[in-house]
Amino acid sequence: MRQRIAIVFTAMLALAGLGTVAGCAREASAPLVLAAASLQEAMTDAADAWAARGHPRPVVSFAASSALARQIEAGAPADLFVSADEAWMDALQQRGLIVPASRATFLGNRLVIVTADRHIARGPVSALRDRLASQPVAMADTSAVPAGRYGKAALEQLGLWEATQPQVVAAENVRAALALVERGAAPLGIVYATDARASAKVRVVAVFPEASHPPITYPIARLTAATSPDAEGFRRFLVSAEGKAIFARYGFTPR
Repeated sequence: MRQRIAIVFTAMLALAGLGTVAGCAREASAPLVLAAASLQEAMTDAADAWAARGHPRPVVSFAASSALARQIEAGAPADLFVSADEAWMDALQQRGLIVPASRATFLGNRLVIVTADRHIARGPVSALRDRLASQPVAMADTSAVPAGRYGKAALEQLGLWEATQPQVVAAENVRAALALVERGAAPLGIVYATDARASAKVRVVAVFPEASHPPITYPIARLTAATSPDAEGFRRFLVSAEGKAIFARYGFTPR
């Protein structure tokens, strides 16, 4: 039942526009950016800022880093990739699909537990032990999606994964997990701090210790198949102090 709920809400989000490469319309010179789902608001703002400088507005497709990396591996036409972890960027680099010299890690994030239930008190993750073991917990796919991987690693390090695993409601990406909590399909969800900040329907009830999981980092790189003459310019803008400041306004940590 929980898996069916996750699938339904994931499909709803896909229809609402959590992008795929197929069907993206753009000017011939506008770069196509494949970006982790957690970057939606900030990357959209950055694309607007770049366009305000007189450049063709980048077209951005948002989805799980794992899904985007697989699209790139399958030959999807795109110019830039922004991942929510280093592993998927490493996979593309090993296959010669990115320009190594263009790779840069420029953002960081935190991992949190959110809820829409006003009766759940804020505290350390350990205070939620009983709830994690007995109530549905929305998480991005723990086998492939960065947010899910970070969440599983943190729960394992804190000795909570074995009890939590049976309660996990798997979602396609971190924003789909957030939506499950927003809609009441799961009392708790494990997402990034920036996702919680982007939603008026949930609140943070616990923050995972940074030492409990691998560092949450966002690398960007130009793809070897890039064709847009504006791609490198937009990449440089994103990693500049001005570009990072845009992401900082949404709660990301510039690196």
